Formats: sequence, structure tokens, C-alpha cells
Amino acid sequence: MIWFLVLILATGAERIAEVVISRRNATWAFERGGKEYGQSHYPYMVALHTGLLLACLAEVFLGNRPFIPLLGWPMLAIAIACQGLRYWCIGTLGRQWNSRIVVVPGLGRVTRGPYRLFSHPNYVVVIAEGIALPLVYTAWITAIAFTVLNAILLFGFRIPAEERALEALRVEPGR
Repeated sequence: MIWFLVLILATGAERIAEVVISRRNATWAFERGGKEYGQSHYPYMVALHTGLLLACLAEVFLGNRPFIPLLGWPMLAIAIACQGLRYWCIGTLGRQWNSRIVVVPGLGRVTRGPYRLFSHPNYVVVIAEGIALPLVYTAWITAIAFTVLNAILLFGFRIPAEERALEALRVEPGR
């Protein structure tokens, strides 16, 4: 179980690195006239993602969940692969990547890298990781709860807010 703790702590450290990148990119965007959308749902997103990590630990340690190699190893491989796709997304968007929805007039929508395959590839990562990470150590309650809550947040709030932000850029006066 200790290595699962290490995995969750490493994932938490990765999230902190994302916050640093996001803040740096937000500052850059705001200096160039960037506008933020969807602010009201952002605290819920942060709470949900923090809750995922805490719930993984709580369910595994308090629920005495077993490691089942046939399930755990493939889920670990998926969770690790998610990091590669996540950083492909971040690298492709460059300064335009942000955990918030901040768009800079005139930059337009990115359609290269993983964005040529999916409109929202980072959400593919979030969905896959939200299932895989808890199941590394059979935290199935956490996997189900996160998946349901994340679907509500993504499809009910986050993706529509991003689409509105991108649409606002397309109809920006003078373009």
C-alpha cells in the first residue's frame, strides 16, 4: 500500500506543477487582453480533483482495498500514459494552456497535436485517469463517484463554457 501512497503523492505534486504553469500562463494571457470564462465552476473543479486524490487514499487505506495485479498493473499503465497525453496537450497549447478558461483575442483555436484528433483531448485524459488511478488499488467507489461527478462538471459546465469562450473569439468585432 505504501507505493500507492507514493503514486498519489506524485500525482499531487504533478497537479501542483500544473498550477504553477497555469498561473504563469494566465498572467501572460491577461497581459495580452485575455478574458476568463466559466469562473463559477472552477472552485468545484479544483475541489473534485483534490477530492479524487484524497478519496483514493481514504478508500484504499480505510477500506483495506487489495492490490489485484490483473487490474492494478493495466490501470497503472493507463494512469502513466495519461501523463504523456496530458503534457502533449500542455506542450501543444503552450502559453494558451491553462487550468482556467482564459482566451486571448487574436490567437484562435489550436488544431494541431492532439487537438487535431479531439476537441478536448485533456478531458479524455481526465476521464481515463479518474477511472484508472483509483482502480490501481481497487478503489472502485472513488472511480465511480469521480466519474459521475466529473461527467456532470465537464459536460454540464466546463466544456460548454469553453465552447462559449471560443465562439466569442470567432465573433469578436474587427476580426
